[in-house]
Amino acid sequence: MNFSFSIKNWFALSPGLSNKDDWAMWSQKLEHDWDLPIPKLNKLPMMQARRMSTSSRLAVEVGLELINNNSVDLAIFTSRHGELERTYKILSALSQNSEISPTDFALSVHNTTAGLLTIIANQTVPITSLSAHSDSFQQGLIEALPILCQKNKKVLLIDFDGVIPEPYRTDVKQFVPIYAVGYILTSGNEVNCQSIEKTSNIYQADYPQSLAFLHAYLNKQRKFIIPGNAQDWQWTLNL
Repeated sequence: MNFSFSIKNWFALSPGLSNKDDWAMWSQKLEHDWDLPIPKLNKLPMMQARRMSTSSRLAVEVGLELINNNSVDLAIFTSRHGELERTYKILSALSQNSEISPTDFALSVHNTTAGLLTIIANQTVPITSLSAHSDSFQQGLIEALPILCQKNKKVLLIDFDGVIPEPYRTDVKQFVPIYAVGYILTSGNEVNCQSIEKTSNIYQADYPQSLAFLHAYLNKQRKFIIPGNAQDWQWTLNL
């Protein structure tokens, strides 16, 4: 598989990283303290934020930032774990024969964040939510291709994840505890990606795919490889 696109805009949030200048500095450093406070949210209404998981708050905030005065033709949300924190809370309540919170139940589905963005932004845009293990971001890009093949179309792609509950951490290794990164994609040849056989020559292997890509993008890395599930992905930037 081989495909290309261009990036019109991007935005991201994570502990200690609240604006593009912060992310530019992050891309130049070898280390970052991921235990820093979560950034303050400026666009998300407080009453809505109170009901949402932390990862959903960041993802919706990123979406609101990117679609402000900018319409898109499709919004794609990718997340390896989705509302796992809320799901674990529900399972814990069931195991203790406790009542389940109606809010937790209603907001536990994988497309919670996608739906909340369109409601809060008051935009009727097609949305989809995907999960493909550690390959979720790359599969989101593939989902965007049919729209990007058309002229003058824009796709909002947001990849996010939250803190893994303690019982799952023996099986799931998490270097970045919580993050949301979004891109507005258009047709073009600014970046090219092709699938390749598995290799050990990996760029920023500890990061989720979307953040590894952002790191390379901000550094204007000419060529790099991001790992996938069954295959790896070789990227070339023409910036």
